[in-house]
This record gives sequence, C-alpha cells and structure tokens, in this order.
Amino acid sequence: MSHPPSALKPVLDRASRWVLEQDTRREQDGDFEQEREGRAHERTHPWWQVMCLTGVDYFSTLGYQPGIAALAAGAVSPFATLVLVLVTLFGALPMYRRVAEDSPHGDGSISMLERLLTYWPSKFLVLTLIGFVATGFIITITLSAADAAAHVIENPFLKPALEGHQVGVTLLLLLLLGAVFLKGFKEAMGIAVVLVVAYLSLSALVIGRGLQLVAEQPHVIRDWLGALHSGFGSPLALLGAALLVFPKLALGLSGFETGVVVMPLIQGDAGDTETRPAGRIRNGKKLLTTAALLMSAFLLSSSLVTTLLIPAAEFQPGGSANGRALAYLAHETLGEWLGTAYDVSTIGILWFAGASAMAGLLNIVPRYLPRYGMAPEWSRLHRPLVLIYLLIAFVVTAAFRADVDAQAAAYATGVLAMMTSAAVAVGLTAARRRQRQRAWTFGVISAIFVYTSAVTVISNPQGLLIALLFIVLVLAVGISSRVSRSFELRVSQVQFDEAAIQQLKTHPIRPLRFVCHHPGRANEAEYSRQELRVRQMVHLPDDVPFLFLEVEVDDASEFTDVVEVTGLQVGPYSILKARGSSIPNTIAAVLLHLRGKGAPPQVYMRWTEESPLQLALDFVIGGRGDVPPLTREILRRAEPDRDRRPIVHVGG
Repeated sequence: MSHPPSALKPVLDRASRWVLEQDTRREQDGDFEQEREGRAHERTHPWWQVMCLTGVDYFSTLGYQPGIAALAAGAVSPFATLVLVLVTLFGALPMYRRVAEDSPHGDGSISMLERLLTYWPSKFLVLTLIGFVATGFIITITLSAADAAAHVIENPFLKPALEGHQVGVTLLLLLLLGAVFLKGFKEAMGIAVVLVVAYLSLSALVIGRGLQLVAEQPHVIRDWLGALHSGFGSPLALLGAALLVFPKLALGLSGFETGVVVMPLIQGDAGDTETRPAGRIRNGKKLLTTAALLMSAFLLSSSLVTTLLIPAAEFQPGGSANGRALAYLAHETLGEWLGTAYDVSTIGILWFAGASAMAGLLNIVPRYLPRYGMAPEWSRLHRPLVLIYLLIAFVVTAAFRADVDAQAAAYATGVLAMMTSAAVAVGLTAARRRQRQRAWTFGVISAIFVYTSAVTVISNPQGLLIALLFIVLVLAVGISSRVSRSFELRVSQVQFDEAAIQQLKTHPIRPLRFVCHHPGRANEAEYSRQELRVRQMVHLPDDVPFLFLEVEVDDASEFTDVVEVTGLQVGPYSILKARGSSIPNTIAAVLLHLRGKGAPPQVYMRWTEESPLQLALDFVIGGRGDVPPLTREILRRAEPDRDRRPIVHVGG
C-alpha cells in the first residue's frame, strides 16, 4: 500500500483537521427538543427575514411550477392551480400553524409523530420519515440547480456557448453551493432577503405585464374558454380534470416543513420561555401565513398568464418555456435586458433554494440520529455531512442527466410524504387530546394528502423507488451505526436516591462487591439462595460483604439514558435497583460511577446459556444479551487503564 509523500502529509493533516472541525456557529441551545446540551445561543431575526430564508425554497418553485403545471394540465392549468391554492390555504396552512404551536423548537412534524409512539416503532418511523425528508431535500438541491442551469443556458447571451452542457453547468452550481457551506454560510439571512425581494419584485413585474397584455388582447381569454368548453362538457367535468391533475402540481406545496424547522431563528417576545415561547409561536404563524398568501397569489396569477400567453408547444420538452415559463415570458414581453435581469434573479433564488434544503439536511441528522445511536460521531460535524450530501447530489444529477421534469416525481413524493405525515401527526394529536372537531378536520386534510400521494406514486412510481432507496440508505447507516456503537458507555448520568446512598455508606469496605440478580424475585429466601450460589461459585468467604445489583430495562430503543438507582432492604440483604436502556451498559456505568479513589468495584455474574445469535440480537434490540462479556467489553472500552477498571467475575 502506497503512502502520500512526506511533503503532502502536513497538507493532508491540515485538510483533515479543517473538515472535522466543529462549527460552533451552528449550535444553539433549545434548538432540539430532546438534545440541548452543549448548544450555544444563536442570534434570532425578525420573522419576515426568516421567511425569506425559507422562501428561497418555497418561492423559487415559481421558476418551474407554471411550466410543469402547463405541461401536465394544458388549458386546465389555472383551475388545477386554484385547487392547489385552496389546499395550501385551507389544508397545509392550518396544519402547519398547528405544528408550529406544538413543536416550536424546530423539530417539525416528525417529533410530533415520535411522541405519539414509543420504543422501536417510534425510532423506525422517524428513520423512514427522515428517508422521505432526505429525498425531498436532496432532490430540491439537484432539481433547483438543474433548473438554474436551464435558465443560464436558455439566456440568449449565453446559449451559444453553453447549449448542450446542462449537466456540467448543474454540477458547477452544486460545487458553488457546497463551497458556501464548507466556508460556513455566515451571511445566509442577508443573501436570502436580497434574493427573495429581487425575485418576487421582478416576478410581479413580469406577471403584471402579462396581465396587461391579456387585458389588451381579450381574444386570448375567448380562445382559452373555447378550448375548455370543447374539451369539457360541463363544469363538473372541468373540476374533475383539475382534481385529477392536482397531484402533479404538488411541487407548489414545498417549503412548509422548512418553515417550522427554522423556528428557533425567529425572534420572539422578551418574556418567552423555553417551555412556552409564545412570541416565537405567534411570529412563526405570521411567517407561515404570509408566505402561503404570497405564494398563492403568485401561483394563481403566473399560471393564468403563462397559460394564456405562451403557445402550448413551447411547454413541451425541448421548448423554450419548458421549466422556465415566467423567464420565457419576461424575455418575450420585457425585452432581452430585463429578461436577463429576471434570469439572474431566478438563477440566484433557484441556486439558493438548494442552500435552504442543505441547511435542512444539516439539521435533520444531528437532531435525531445521534440521539438514537444511529449515526457515527462525526455526523455532528457539518463539513463531512456537506461533502456526503454533495456527493449524493452529484450522483443524482448524473443519474437524471440534470433533467428538471425527470426529477419532479421524486421531489413531489418527498414533499407529499412530509406533508402527509404532518397531517396525520396533527390529526392524531388532536384525537388524543379529545379535540373532536379538529381531529375530524385534520382527518379530512390527511385524506386529501394521502389521495394526492397515492395518485403521484401510481402515476409515476419512480419517485417512490428513489425515496425507498434513501430510506434503505438511512436504515442501513442507522442500524450499522447502532450495532457498532452498542459497546459505548451510553449513559449520560447516574443518579442515586437517598436510600441507595445510605446503603453504600454502610458498606465502607473496599472494593465494593456486587452480585447481579434478576429483578422480580424480591424475597429473602431467593436472595439467600443466590448468596450461597455466588459464594460457592467464586469462593467468596462468608465474612466478605456485598450488595445485590438488579437492572431493569425501561426503553431499550433509547441509546443514551440517565440511570436511576434506588435502594431496597430485604432482611439482611441490601439491594440496588437500577433502571436503564441496556443491562450491560447500566452495570458498567454504575461500577464506573462508584469506583472512587480506592480499589475499583467488582461484580459477580453467571454465564448465560442461550444461543450466541439470539443473545446478540437481544442485546441490540432488547438491551439484555450475554451480560457478563458485554459488560466487560464496555468497561474495557470506557476505561483503558486496567488498574482503574472495575472487575467482572463470571462462573457457573
């Protein structure tokens, strides 16, 4: 095996240290509802500025949504968009306002479902949802970059030089995005505000000019209504067609989940507390409502003017308006220079939409997976994650040849899965609280999103297949990490009650000796038999005192835990009862906690007689397993010094 030249080694070492350096700017106290230690306060911002940060994702869909709608629905596009707007205002908006109220610390709808379930089902549900979230965010990055590249190439000043290089331009934009995050992404808020204001202003200018042309040419409305009348015999048929096409327009629903994930950045009231940040919740609702109203107005008006003014052939693959309807209209109605200005704003916001998605991805992994033990320790660092996400984005871009239309199904699948899970979470939460009217309302909303998701998957199963690949990847990484990290100590704190402390004080002899005993058989005769077995098994003299140690598993699916130890006296026998997520890890934690300055504690156990495979699975899944060797291995890894390491005796 060859090694790098000695001259390169310092450079490689510096690069490695830089990649693995923790970016403390990302850390924030209270950002995660269940993982707050070590988080430094991050500056908050007015809600409208944070809306711009989420808006680079949400509002950027205007860059391709009108074109996709016209391609999918034709003349029905404005009515299908109207259905989308109604679902946005009366479905997604009230649903996510509820999520903001119930999960104001940035955990989003996933944490609501996590709280509704327990044990392993909760963990695997979260992992599955993270797979869908990863699908939505990764495809957001690649689709937005691909669409930005399309706008670059279609610009009349650049087309001669860049035509045919869609993949190369897309990969270059992805590299620039990765460079921003590797650098640190300090000025994200300011950049987002400038991009959103510029883009929405120019979009309003283009749409306004389009509406003016429609008013000057009333025949385009007559032609459109005539096409609808000839194609659909009744308003009901038209409504049915709009409902059938609506799932293909689900891209316009993106951005809501991001809106609740970034809530910790929203400035609240001076009297806000961590348990009840009323000001943050109120401003978070303002953010969601304002974004939904703005987007609804832009979606409806843009769909109308592009359908009326752009020839249908231009929306088809290869057409000048394919994936860039408003940009096409800007060049046609405002001239090449204003059209180019619109291209620049569109390219900027589409590119930065990937930044919003990248920020979401960088929050999702540290938020959940380390807490489950289902991610390596370096996953808390953002630079290695950026490189991994960038590599995945490269692979996805190459696989789809940077085609916007080809990625739409996967994007819609990820977005709809997030929104469906949010609707179900809100509905189930309302039902658990016996809020019947809300439960029924959100039940209907859940049904709408389930229908939309089903139609999307049935019409184009490729999106689901891609999502399943991400889910399998998340599960594979999570399970392998959980197995490899099972031998960590995994205990954040050991707490003794007063009775346990008093028992330890009555046993001043060192080393402390413990005899492991299965909990549940707490009578003096049983403890007497166990004492006799242990003394015979390890030749422990009758005058050497010991304490019984019993461990109960409370939730084996939790990776880290606070071990609570209580004291109990049964006749002459002193018993310490501990509760933790894993028997070997809990025993090791108690022994290490009690070793003090003298001889380390000793524990006595018996060999287990079940099959090794069954015991291995029982350890990973049930927190039990072959306790003696597992305890010893955990102690060995936690304490390298053999003289300071507690001793495990095994017999029988």
